[in-house]
Amino acid sequence: MNILYEDDQIIVVEKPAGIESQSSRSFEPDMVSEVKKHINSLSPKKGDPYVGVIHRLDKPVGGILVFGKTKEAAGALSKQISEHQTEKRYLAVVCGKPVENFGTYVDYLWKDGKNNISKIVDKGITDAKRAELSYRVLAELEGEGGPLCLLEIDLKTGRHHQIRVQLSGHGTPLLGDLKYNPDGPKVTGQRNVALCAWKLSFTHPGNKKRMKFTVKPQGAAFYQFDFDYLADTHT
Repeated sequence: MNILYEDDQIIVVEKPAGIESQSSRSFEPDMVSEVKKHINSLSPKKGDPYVGVIHRLDKPVGGILVFGKTKEAAGALSKQISEHQTEKRYLAVVCGKPVENFGTYVDYLWKDGKNNISKIVDKGITDAKRAELSYRVLAELEGEGGPLCLLEIDLKTGRHHQIRVQLSGHGTPLLGDLKYNPDGPKVTGQRNVALCAWKLSFTHPGNKKRMKFTVKPQGAAFYQFDFDYLADTHT
């Protein structure tokens, strides 16, 4: 587990693609369990240590997660997210190219819990939720199945499968996304969705310092692009 930062109130980690954010019905590893193991290894105590889930990433998506180590810290961080005081940026490799080099998508998504998918629907549909993201094209190259673009995405809302379903619905599905782009081109060695939560910024719940973390995306789809300008540092 790659720990980016830790103190007595929070822990910031990099979730590898292919691992659940928190425990599911299976017996596969998950990030909450790994964080608990880590905390116990440093300070063994009776019972499970507290690990507050602030936000999640889909299983096939890698990137940065922050957890609260106290209920107070978790509550403060959750409030920041609900009040849009955090910054969450993603890098994505998509099939095709957006009409514009930058823009904003606003859609209404309906979650089909039975089949674990989301769909873009009309605004008035029951249980449809507003979803908004902004994007900009960083680079483009010609893949075996057509053009591929590297996008940076600023996620404004946090809906179920939001980035995946919105990009697919607007004609540029994620490379390697078998759920929303099953017939799309493949990249040798790419086993997961070409989506990474590469930047996270928030205010520390204790000392109120603004904190920013970045990671370099992993996977064959990303390795096709030049990432020299992405600093693998945090402040």
